[in-house]
Amino acid sequence: MKSKETITIEDCSNFYSVEVAFIRELDNHGLIELTHSNESYTIGHDQLSLLEKYMHLHYDLDVNLEGIEVISHLLQKIDRLQTEVRRFKN
Repeated sequence: MKSKETITIEDCSNFYSVEVAFIRELDNHGLIELTHSNESYTIGHDQLSLLEKYMHLHYDLDVNLEGIEVISHLLQKIDRLQTEVRRFKN
C-alpha cells in the first residue's frame, strides 16, 4: 500500500502565507480533510489544489466560509451533472 504524502498545516500555512486557523476552519466545514498524527495536523498533497482554490475565493474574492461551502457544493453538482450528460450521450 502506498503511503499518502502529507505536509503539516503549520508548514502549509508558512508556504502559502495563510493562517492555520483558516486551514482548520476549512476542515471543520468539511471542505478539506486534515489528518491528526503525532500531535499535529497534516494535509495530504492531494488536498492542496482544493486549498489553493478556497484560498483564492476567500482572500482574493472575499468570500466567507459559508459562501465557499455553497460554491463547492454547486461545483460538485455541476461535475456530477456533466458526467451524467456525457454518460447519456454515449
